[in-house]
Amino acid sequence: MKLRLTRKWAGVGSILLAALLTIVRGHAGEGPAAGAYTPKTPLPLHIAGTKILNSQNQPVLLRGVNAASLEWTSDGEGHILKTLNVAIQDWQVNIIRLPLCQDRWFGKAPEQKDDGKSYRALVQEAVETCATQGCYIILDLHWSDCHEWGTNIGQHSMPDLNSQAFWKDFAPVYANQPAVLYDLYNEPHDVSWDVWLKGGTITDKPNGRRAGPPRTYEAVGMQALLDTVRATGARNVIIAGGLDWAYDFSGILDGRQLADPKGSGVIYANHCYDNKNDTVAQWIAKMEKAGAQLPVIVSEFGGNSAPSRRDPSDDWLKHVLQALQEHQWSWTAWDLHRAAGPTLISDWDYTPSPRFGVFVKEALAK
Repeated sequence: MKLRLTRKWAGVGSILLAALLTIVRGHAGEGPAAGAYTPKTPLPLHIAGTKILNSQNQPVLLRGVNAASLEWTSDGEGHILKTLNVAIQDWQVNIIRLPLCQDRWFGKAPEQKDDGKSYRALVQEAVETCATQGCYIILDLHWSDCHEWGTNIGQHSMPDLNSQAFWKDFAPVYANQPAVLYDLYNEPHDVSWDVWLKGGTITDKPNGRRAGPPRTYEAVGMQALLDTVRATGARNVIIAGGLDWAYDFSGILDGRQLADPKGSGVIYANHCYDNKNDTVAQWIAKMEKAGAQLPVIVSEFGGNSAPSRRDPSDDWLKHVLQALQEHQWSWTAWDLHRAAGPTLISDWDYTPSPRFGVFVKEALAK
């Protein structure tokens, strides 16, 4: 959504924008509360070529953190809203990536007894916390279930039919909310590029024991997920990660870019960690090749300031942060949580971790 206002109509425009945002309806009639958004809400974004622009056609550099823990009962409600406020007010981010779970949105997780009502309310609070403080928020479908509600919640190879149901229900809730970006699916992996784009029957390779054993199911391609979002009328900027856990751009560069004629555009995500086989120089070369043709964001990265596994003469983290700054790439570091490693903080006083968090916080301050 683009909004151009003269000085004369600026105040009226702000009121109209707030009113329009309250009209949005989502799951079971839920949606943004009246008065939830203010003139501090950041300007709408759109993609032009390789650039991220706001509604005044100014380039926007997004810098922030991931904020996991919404999914974890023991930490989520106790920490997530404080974490968002600390990130915005103390760490000076202008964007936060919030991992979400399709099962919990619908109240399908075993521990949920309210059909997901409290979970959806907490997501709404998170969005309002960011939007009313001028901060963008990436709403990221992080956890799925191989099309088996509530039985194997975790990180899986590809989205499933329940993922499509999630976006059909979820996208209208924050449709065209200026602060909100939609991340279609976290870290696709171990499938072909054709399956990534178009879907198909796969045998899953889950990440971790919590996701259960491998299962065969019908994967939904990234294009179908994007089309599902757009069919709801939501034009929000989309984020899409490639294969190899969102590290590989090659298939996208070979002609599998997502078609988005009805939306504000797509940013392609890279996840960069110090356990990859590439040196930092090799990663930079791949990012440069992608960034010359695509709008890109490093929506996860993490590792310690220490000699690289691949190049002992190179400090991995400092080299990555230097590259991010020199190339003016947008990024969100993983993770502002004391246990979801690599961790940016050492405790719930939000003390920056000595070999990672201190350097990221310094980079954000610059």
